Amino acid sequence: MKNTNKTILLVEDNPSDIDLTKRAFEKEHINNNVVVAEDGQEALDYLFATGKYAGRDVNDLPVLVLLDLKLPKIDGLEVLRQIRANELTHRLLVIILTSSKEDQDLAISYDLGVNSYIRKPVDFHQFAEAIKLLGLYWLVINEPPPFNEIPNH
Repeated sequence: MKNTNKTILLVEDNPSDIDLTKRAFEKEHINNNVVVAEDGQEALDYLFATGKYAGRDVNDLPVLVLLDLKLPKIDGLEVLRQIRANELTHRLLVIILTSSKEDQDLAISYDLGVNSYIRKPVDFHQFAEAIKLLGLYWLVINEPPPFNEIPNH
């Protein structure tokens, strides 16, 4: 598909879903570097260059964040809330990729400014197709927002 040499941050605590997502990326030739954060705190540490990611260039943001909701330490909705509250990351493309079927999760995610909400298909072929479409749209077709520019209001 496209290798922009931009990182995708996958925030997922289930090893099977991590493997499934990586396999789907490979199958669909999405060659972006994938950084995995296995809990909400690790995701925030990566984005804001704190904790074990201290010293990372905080301006080197991922092109996309794939965010599960049910996470240890800090849940996905709080991660999204903190992403949107920070001037550096408020425009970051965030896609909820979850098995949650709760309408409340869907509504709150959009209220907090998620760019897209995808329920994980159980079948690998359906999941791979969803990843293919996700990659095609968000990594190729979509024009991402500028991150380091502060608009004059």
